[in-house]
Amino acid sequence: MRDSDAGLLKQLDGWYAAQCNGDWEHTYGITIKTVDNPGWYFKVELTDTYLTGRAFAEISENRGNDKEAFLCMVKDRAFIGCCPPSRLYEVISIFLHWADGGSTQPAPGRIDS
Repeated sequence: MRDSDAGLLKQLDGWYAAQCNGDWEHTYGITIKTVDNPGWYFKVELTDTYLTGRAFAEISENRGNDKEAFLCMVKDRAFIGCCPPSRLYEVISIFLHWADGGSTQPAPGRIDS
């Protein structure tokens, strides 16, 4: 794990902790799980956060097969990201950059190989 990856997880941890108000964390939260194509599913529930209703331009890439599909979107009051195994940090980066008031593109300096 690169230092920048650890920093990304620390930022996500901080965002989550900031939402915890005694109620939100009992009903909502963050889900990260694997999927069988293979890849990752990342979901952040936005209800009762400052992100509820914030516009997000969907990011969708499909390189001809499900194994390479990449998607970030907001739907039903949730940020959802689906990606290949090597791109989870990119999805988290896109979410955090957007949550911090940035565009829907990854934060500058974030390059995945």
